[in-house]
Amino acid sequence: MHELAVAQALVEQVDAVIDQHQASRATLIRVCIGPLAGVVPDLLATAFPLAAASSRMEHAELEFTHAPIRVHCQTCGAETEAAMNRLLCGACGDWHTRILSGNELLLESVELETAPALPLET
Repeated sequence: MHELAVAQALVEQVDAVIDQHQASRATLIRVCIGPLAGVVPDLLATAFPLAAASSRMEHAELEFTHAPIRVHCQTCGAETEAAMNRLLCGACGDWHTRILSGNELLLESVELETAPALPLET
């Protein structure tokens, strides 16, 4: 299950975001996964708690968004949606296409909790 390695990399990336913004922890992590990314969202959701155990995102909610498969036709120039195993141009039906989206695996956003400010001494 390579989703565990993906989850571990996600934990490292979110940890860097937490440090960058001097936050105390992450509460929501949103990941965009395209159908061609080679990652099964349900398996990533299962692996994430294992990778995040005892981290600053241990209790964070993991949310997924999905990118459609879109292709650019090199013959007619159209940009259309395509099916998983049928990367054909939706306008002319040609197979000379280039993938525009659908292979993403992106950390889309992270909601952070900051530590409460300490009162100023007078």
